[in-house]
Amino acid sequence: MYEREQHLRQRHFRHIAGTDEAGRGPLAGPVVAAAVIFDPDYHNDAIHDSKQLTALQREQLFIEIKNTALSYAVAIISQAKIDEIGILNASKLAMRQAVLKLDPTPDFILTDAVALNIMGIPQEAIVKGDQKVFCIAAASILAKVTRDHLMQKYHQKYPVYGFDQHMGYGTELHMTAIKTHGPCPIHRMSFTPLNVLK
Repeated sequence: MYEREQHLRQRHFRHIAGTDEAGRGPLAGPVVAAAVIFDPDYHNDAIHDSKQLTALQREQLFIEIKNTALSYAVAIISQAKIDEIGILNASKLAMRQAVLKLDPTPDFILTDAVALNIMGIPQEAIVKGDQKVFCIAAASILAKVTRDHLMQKYHQKYPVYGFDQHMGYGTELHMTAIKTHGPCPIHRMSFTPLNVLK
């Protein structure tokens, strides 16, 4: 998990940012991205791809990462913007916004498979980067937990959809609720099958 960052530090890059997003696939809610820079001496072998961790492990690491990162930032792109520009562009926008909030400014960016094209900062897109690179995995945890918290809040506002259980993904429970109640304001109306309900 540390190999890519160690290689970059040997090339004299110090402020290496990892960035990732959560929420590309759901039918409802925003897409959330996070970016994180760690001190070169910080290691934590508990940090892995957020999808490989339990909810409790993610919550614990969410606090740990925020307490130990040299810098971290989160960006949220609404379902309305997703419908306007598409989920891929919205995901890239969220990651760019998160990276640009970092202080200090990163001198290298590692992303999970997506090219961000931020002028003046070299970067590398790594396929399955959240499984291979420490700082990307940490960003995936920050993004996932932040989004889950948002969806739990949306559950309080729109309880009939069960957002606290599926976080907006197209589960049987969610699809049944949509058929029964129709879409609510946080549904992504550009996504199938919601786009046929317009």
